[in-house]
Amino acid sequence: METRRVISVIVLNEHGVLSRISGLFAGRGYNIDSLTVAPIPNTNLSRLTIVTSGNAKVLEQIVKQLHKLIPTYKVIESGEFVEKEMALVKIPLSEKFDGLDAMLKAYNGTIASSGEDFIVAMVADDPNRVNNFLKAIKKYNPIEIVRGGSVALDVQ
Repeated sequence: METRRVISVIVLNEHGVLSRISGLFAGRGYNIDSLTVAPIPNTNLSRLTIVTSGNAKVLEQIVKQLHKLIPTYKVIESGEFVEKEMALVKIPLSEKFDGLDAMLKAYNGTIASSGEDFIVAMVADDPNRVNNFLKAIKKYNPIEIVRGGSVALDVQ
């Protein structure tokens, strides 16, 4: 049975680390559903948030392989995470915006930008709620949708 898993990896912030981690997944045929990387302030470390899926054996292998990588400082693969994801949606101004403000409020969203012919709505919420927002926003005939990867922080 395929299980979705969030893995937070703390690594030394040096060149080639992302390549080695993505190579680990590619070389073994594992899929990365989402990957977000950012430096940890005031350190020489970075946090990678990886969302992947697989059966229990595959997920165990992924974690074991991540621990073996030289620049890896810590792997957090179980526990309680606060997880958020962001999406940007470009909507033409020719659409009727009835109910858009209420929808944005319901999904922690806002109008992030605008142009002559469009607005850009932004939401940041749990991945399942972002999924629901993207289904609901289709009634406004979006021109373009960009979805960012998950960011997660261990809260234990």
